[in-house]
Amino acid sequence: MWTLWSSYICSLFIMLKEDRKLLAATHLSQLLDLVSGIGGFVVPLVIWLFKRDEVLNLDDQARQILNFRISMFIYIVLCLPLLIFGVGFIGLLIISILYLVFPILNAIRANNGQETSYPLALKIL
Repeated sequence: MWTLWSSYICSLFIMLKEDRKLLAATHLSQLLDLVSGIGGFVVPLVIWLFKRDEVLNLDDQARQILNFRISMFIYIVLCLPLLIFGVGFIGLLIISILYLVFPILNAIRANNGQETSYPLALKIL
């Protein structure tokens, strides 16, 4: 009985570790925008659509990622008219820093099993 229970716990731990790796990869997939223009949105969306019922916390974290991506797009569109006055450059600089820093931080947090968050993200999904 004990060996059956301990093997179940070990398999659950391995599964959770694999889930955390997929969560971290989902956060890091946002950086695909550096290579392709839309890959950073499409890859988390596809992972969310196909794996949200199988991976623990993927539904919540993928929604956070997609809300962050949509929010940053809205903020970029709002900064474009401000480029005329020179203020838009500051906004675009801040957005580009957020694009780089928060996916990496949240990938580390997700891999460690900690809570993830994206500041300034509107709750759209």
